[in-house]
Amino acid sequence: MDTSQFIQRDKTCWEIKPNGTMRVPAIIYADAQLLQDMDQKVYEQLTNVATLPGIVEAAYAMPDAHWGYGFPIGGVAAFDPEQGGVVSAGGVGFDISCGVRTLHTGLNIAGLQAHKQALADELFRTVPAGVGSRGRIHLNHKSMQGMLTGGARWALEEGFGEDQDLERIEDHGCMAGAEPKYVSSRARERQKDEMGTLGSGNHYLEVQRVAEIFDHCVAGIFGLRVNDVVISIHCGSRGLGHQIGTEFLKNMVTSAAQYQIVLPDRELACAPLTSPLGKQYLGAMRAGINCALANRQIITHLTRQAVARVFPGVHPGLLYDVSHNTCKLEQHTIDGQKKALYVHRKGATRAFGPGHPDLPPVFKETGQPVLIGGSMGTGSYVLCGAKESEQRSFSSACHGAGRAMSRSKATKQWQGRTLVDELAAQGIIIRSPSMRGVAEEAPAAYKDVGAVVDIADQAGLARKVARLEPVICIKG
Repeated sequence: MDTSQFIQRDKTCWEIKPNGTMRVPAIIYADAQLLQDMDQKVYEQLTNVATLPGIVEAAYAMPDAHWGYGFPIGGVAAFDPEQGGVVSAGGVGFDISCGVRTLHTGLNIAGLQAHKQALADELFRTVPAGVGSRGRIHLNHKSMQGMLTGGARWALEEGFGEDQDLERIEDHGCMAGAEPKYVSSRARERQKDEMGTLGSGNHYLEVQRVAEIFDHCVAGIFGLRVNDVVISIHCGSRGLGHQIGTEFLKNMVTSAAQYQIVLPDRELACAPLTSPLGKQYLGAMRAGINCALANRQIITHLTRQAVARVFPGVHPGLLYDVSHNTCKLEQHTIDGQKKALYVHRKGATRAFGPGHPDLPPVFKETGQPVLIGGSMGTGSYVLCGAKESEQRSFSSACHGAGRAMSRSKATKQWQGRTLVDELAAQGIIIRSPSMRGVAEEAPAAYKDVGAVVDIADQAGLARKVARLEPVICIKG
């Protein structure tokens, strides 16, 4: 991307002044190299987001931004319902509430080494992964309703976890305002056998070593020490979320004229927040969030069982669970006034800073844990929310490394079997039902996650706490 298209506000902040039909500026957080490496489509999509009705302050892109559907992945925007604000299915994404959950194991890397192969095999046997993967849980109408309204709370009631997990999940494990009646029969059909499964793409279950600590005080509160073993789960709402996104995008496109909305791109299809269609999407989307929360909770339970079979007496505890691909009603300060805004985070993570009223007591002092996933051969990161992020990005941060090339291009450049062997030589065990899927997710197909996280830290979006290195990766 040509950096001359921007006004550089500081080392990490690049602004596009409103032009044409843009209602607000567009801002990208990056250094010069990351910005140059972004494709021009990020510029086009972000400036298109800035034209949507009721948008406030700016349209933001995180340092991992790349081309997406409608919004760029890494896109953040907030809308005021009192000013004709809209909700966009393309601003949430198809994998509603895809997110990362990290577990403490109480193990250290020395104690894991002799049992790595056994643990890899047990996790791969226990947690279904891959395209169309099916779990052992079958949802009938009653249990589907319970899951869509209850999220992780429903999963606990069904025996998948423990009460203390809820304190360490966004929204305490249950998204209020879900309305299952707006979730179609087709979406339900796709999900009825998919609970407790990873799916495909960049989803994974990864055993990791804490390799480096940047903030010892916060790391201590988070319970992280060098050479600790943690497990991270990255997945979302599976077929149900995808179906909700597909159906409502179509409905929003056909209804745009009815609401006098001129779309710069049909992928940005949206509806007024106060309209019947907007309210229906919010109800269905919140049910999708609950599906993802329940799914990660069940996978947590399965992971605990697998770990205990290899390490009797070990019971992984939850550090935190964060979502991306959401639209949430939050209080933010605009021009000195508190406003209720609908914040879209498309491939971006909520990052509430210290003292935020929605954080559990254990994180009031530190800010929210922010979990940044890497690829199967590179590091992941734990950060914490920063106070200044409220003014910088509606308390939002990046969610991962961000792709540097398409999946189809990656499969032309790498072979899955070769990658598995190369990573094994580095001490990283890969288990996957698809060698093509491994090739699509080649580490070099992603940006440098360390560079992305450094910019998030320098920009005040979130603060670095720890770096994690992969040891075992169960890849969808």
